[in-house]
Parts: sequence; structure tokens; C-alpha cells
Amino acid sequence: MSVRSGKRQTRDYEDRALRTLLPVSVLALALMFWQGVVWLAQIPVYLLPGPLLVLATLISDWPLLSASLLVTLSTTVEGFLLATLGGVGLAILFNQSRLIEYSFYPFAVILQVTPIVAIAPLLLIYLPQQAAVLACAWLVAFFPILANTTLGLNSVDRNLSDLFRLYGATRSQVLWELKLPAALPHMLAGLRIGGGLALIGAVVAEIVAGSAGAGSGLAYRIIESGYRLNIPRLFAALFLLSLSGIVIFFALSLVSHLFLRRWHESAIMAEL
Repeated sequence: MSVRSGKRQTRDYEDRALRTLLPVSVLALALMFWQGVVWLAQIPVYLLPGPLLVLATLISDWPLLSASLLVTLSTTVEGFLLATLGGVGLAILFNQSRLIEYSFYPFAVILQVTPIVAIAPLLLIYLPQQAAVLACAWLVAFFPILANTTLGLNSVDRNLSDLFRLYGATRSQVLWELKLPAALPHMLAGLRIGGGLALIGAVVAEIVAGSAGAGSGLAYRIIESGYRLNIPRLFAALFLLSLSGIVIFFALSLVSHLFLRRWHESAIMAEL
């Protein structure tokens, strides 16, 4: 190994360490500052609890919060899986038939641009509570997956498409051997967006349901804690929601990296 390559490898390790340590350090300083302000100003816990009290509440109320977390995560995962199946499947139909695309794509756009906060009360009227919450999670995550997959399928290199037709490939061969692999980066980008949005949709629906006095997810616990002025539990539930969103994002980013790391530039450059 040459001296230049060794220095470059050392620099890469230092950059990776900096990208890891710097956010953690800044977050630790922010928490220390928060705790110090609460102590020095003697802020009441019903206005702003400190991080230590939030942690203690998270531990003491874990049986209740963990059950609510499972409810929210199960709804999020189910809505995300339904959105993935529906979005990818409908995108394939759009790519294979312009008639289907022109007929149904406007309805997908309408569902996307209509605020989910306005749709959720209607769904709670016409559907059981859990089905309405699941429908909200699905609706929010559906369109990004559909739009990104459709864009990827329609962005295949025209020269490669002509080459496949020149060699007499069937439509199914072009779809499975050319279009879907080429659309994979766009599809995975839509999945990363849809995963976080599925959690947002589930939380919004749970908030609407909680305002009506029904629900058992984390968003319902937030509303319940706010009504009872149990602010430490509110912060603990909010922390679990944020942590869930982070885990979902990094899990889907890992899946994307594993699929793309050997051939796509976005994943290759991330390793450099």
C-alpha cells in the first residue's frame, strides 16, 4: 500500500468518525443544556420536565408506553406494506398501460394533495377505528411509492429498450429484466419516504381518534397525558415516536444500501 493511499484511508476513517461523533456530541450538549436550564430556572415539571425526569418516566411507565408503541408500530408497518404492494403494483400497471395511467393517476394525486387531517374524521365515521387508522397510514405512504416507482419505470434508457426490442424480448422480459432493475433506486427512494410518512399517517389518525375519546397508540397517550397535565409521560411518548421514525428511516436506508451497494453510484459513493 502506497503512502498516498494510506493517508487517504486514514482521512476516510477520520471523516466517518467525525460524522458519527459530531451529531452525538451535539445532542449530548443539547440535553445537558436543557437539563441545566430546568434546574437553574426551577421550571415546574408541568411546563417543561428535564431529560432525567423524562427518562425516569419512560422507565416507570414502560408497560403502558410499550403497549401503545406496539399498536402504533404495527399500524405503521401494515400501512407501509399495503402502500408498497399497492404503489409498486399500480406503477407497473401504469407503465404497461397508458389507458390505466390516464384513468387512475388523477385519483392518486387527489388523495395525495388532500390533507390527511381532513380525511381522517371521515374515515373514522365510515370505518372501524383500527381500520381507519390503518387507512390513513396507507394513504399517506402510498403516493410517494407510486410516484417514484412510476418515474423509475418511465426513465429507462431508450437505447437499452431499443436493444431489447431488437433482440425480440417480450414485454414481460423487458419489464422484469430491464425496467424493474433500472427503477430500483427510484423505488427504494420512495420506500424510504413512505416509511416515515406511514408513521405520520398513523399518528395523525390516532390523534383524531384520541380527540374523540378512542385509541390506544402512542399519539393517544400524548393527548391523554396533555389532558391530565402529565407532561413527563407526554415527552416520553414523543421520544418513542421520534425514535421509531429514526429506526424506520435507517432500516430502510440499510435495505436500500444492500440492494444498490454493488452497482449504483449513490451507494458506491456513500462508501468512499
